[in-house]
Amino acid sequence: MRSSTDYAPGTGSDSRNNGFGIKVGLNSAHVRGDEKKNYGDVGTYKNFHAGAYAQFGFNDKFSVQPEILYTRQGFEGSSAARNNTGTYFTRLDYVQVPVLLVYNFLDNVSVHVGPQVSLLTKVREGGQERKIADENDASGNPIYGYSYSSLDYGLAAGLEARVGPARVGGRYVAGFNDIIKDPTRAGTQAIDNIKNGAFQVYVGIGISN
Repeated sequence: MRSSTDYAPGTGSDSRNNGFGIKVGLNSAHVRGDEKKNYGDVGTYKNFHAGAYAQFGFNDKFSVQPEILYTRQGFEGSSAARNNTGTYFTRLDYVQVPVLLVYNFLDNVSVHVGPQVSLLTKVREGGQERKIADENDASGNPIYGYSYSSLDYGLAAGLEARVGPARVGGRYVAGFNDIIKDPTRAGTQAIDNIKNGAFQVYVGIGISN
């Protein structure tokens, strides 16, 4: 079994702390917050994330790892305040940029923690695509009664194991900004205090060192 230090033999480079690569994985996303209780039949939404990473080492223990990911998050739930009836999935597509401090506490195992920002690019409610901002009908009245926050920010933390250029890991990502904003109806004012959360598992491969 190859050690992580075998990734680039003869170069003096250590793949634990330097390099570039790609990764892909699965999300199990959900919502948190005071008004989660106002949704019925709340459940998780499972989908994917994929992207690239770069890692820059300070020494044999510490490095910083920025990433850029396309990730599909969201949740399952019902609410009388929303236009859809019954329980359905809300899908939120983000471009996500975590910047992680990496600490190698074993030769091939590290802990990752750091801030992240996420830009919302697409929303689907019950299989129907809608705009991020609320829209007005022909009479000038709001169609949905709420908009979505285009920007999220939060924290990511997890563990990763490596064998040569291959990586396997898991992390939890927590958003701190409200998913829903600008409620214009009494009903939607009771469902806007919810935030993103997701468990992520992934595999990656180093393509440069």
